[in-house]
Amino acid sequence: MKIICLNPPFKTEFGKFSRTSRSPAVTKSGTVYYPIWLCYAAGSLEKAGHKVKVIDSCAERINITDTIQIINEFNPDLVLLDTSTPSIISDLESCRAIKEKIKSNPFIALMGTHPSSLPAETLKKEGNVDVIIRGEADATICNLADLLSSVDYNSLVKEEKVTLLKNILGISFQVSDRIYHNDKRAQIQDLDSLPFVSKIYKKHLKIKEYFFAACDYPEVQIMSARGCTDRCTFCVYPYAMHDLKYRMRSAKNIVDEFEWVERNMPEIREIGIEDDTFAGSIKRVHEFCNEKIKRGIKLKWYTNVRVGLELDTLKLMKKANCVLLTVGYESANQEVLDAMKKRTQVESIIAFSKNTKKAGIMVHSCFMVGNPKDTRESLRESLDLALKLNDDTMQFFPLIVYPGTPDYEWAKENDLMTVESYDQWVTKDGLHNSVVRMPDMTQQEIVSWCDYARKQYYLRPRYLFYKLFQTIFIPSEFVRNIKAGLRFVNYLRSGTYGNQNFKSMFNTSNDNKKILNESDSIVINNLPVPKKVPRDYENSY
Repeated sequence: MKIICLNPPFKTEFGKFSRTSRSPAVTKSGTVYYPIWLCYAAGSLEKAGHKVKVIDSCAERINITDTIQIINEFNPDLVLLDTSTPSIISDLESCRAIKEKIKSNPFIALMGTHPSSLPAETLKKEGNVDVIIRGEADATICNLADLLSSVDYNSLVKEEKVTLLKNILGISFQVSDRIYHNDKRAQIQDLDSLPFVSKIYKKHLKIKEYFFAACDYPEVQIMSARGCTDRCTFCVYPYAMHDLKYRMRSAKNIVDEFEWVERNMPEIREIGIEDDTFAGSIKRVHEFCNEKIKRGIKLKWYTNVRVGLELDTLKLMKKANCVLLTVGYESANQEVLDAMKKRTQVESIIAFSKNTKKAGIMVHSCFMVGNPKDTRESLRESLDLALKLNDDTMQFFPLIVYPGTPDYEWAKENDLMTVESYDQWVTKDGLHNSVVRMPDMTQQEIVSWCDYARKQYYLRPRYLFYKLFQTIFIPSEFVRNIKAGLRFVNYLRSGTYGNQNFKSMFNTSNDNKKILNESDSIVINNLPVPKKVPRDYENSY
């Protein structure tokens, strides 16, 4: 069977829409994620013997007209589209265009967080969608493709279509006016059985179209686990895609992929392990690091973790050439952390930041704005803590609630939603937008405060001096800094909604000013740099 795996176009006139980001948008740093879930599905389809073509219209900025032309040339039997909440209206329009303009009249399947959470609503909005795959698509799309290979679906009558599709676990579908929700499909337990997603990237994608501002360019992103060990109320992937189940690849299998990339993709400078949390098993972290060291694999890597990693683990990760950790602090207020079920203590945040500096691993840390229990005072506390910690980069981000998460239900129940249409989850030019308000702050004020906080953090003279030094004297950093910096500085100057004056509202303390005047130094990349200057531009806002 001939199958198109499509990352459909959205906001291509404004930039590269990063659909696979945990908060999809056209990002301020130019970051664009690989269509990782789509590519895992493509790999599974190829392994099952199907002929597959992956099209990433977002990364290559291909509009719908040209996308349709490419699809027509391939003449597929089945089209699998990835989706997201901000783009869902546009994605459904793409489905309609495919049905109307593709001569083969292909079967259309949707995947992604939004239709997984709201399958009935999505089906009702667009009659040209044949099937919604709920959650992880790998096994389900193969099951679907195998069944469709044996029949001419378009020639079947209503009852025959229902009978056929009823055999596929994990899907929702509509025939005539009735919607059917089949039973859940059991999650894949043996993740080692999945193909290396890096092989799919190499075969189907233009590697240099993908950029992660905190990472050495060019890079690739892989998964070493699915799901998460925690239940943070805002995080969409564990709820919508993984059914709150945590599963891991073996340490050996992960290192095997590192080794494959090193041998077959020599242009790659760094690998991102894009798990919701990499350190769900400390034992596996140690096994992975020791195996990578044992084989002499030099590739740098970054990953996502929670606070709480012990110093010995961090030192081992550094020895295995881990250069950057992304961590969600989210807030400096304990009541806010407890409300989002973060299972984090403020004291643990401070200890983690200190330990990463001792280990020599750089940190990109994240704070969210507009959480349950947030106030103007708690936002000031978060900015104060950010400046005190002085991690390498800091992300200030509006809470964006997505269907499928507890925070989405909280916002609706408390009448805090400020948008009426899914296309308002981003601004008209595709940037992140706030979709909730706080009791004492409007939607626009939340986004503008994020702009203000970033300026306070990134426009410090020492930070700017450090970036200049890094760009000039560290060749590996030159491309990344230039690529991310020009665009990001422009956004810092203007902000999302223009400049707003929060200085009087969110003054930092005199203690912070004292800290910022310290001249202590640490060693990063074996070079002495000012301690209070971060390494990289913000990676995704």
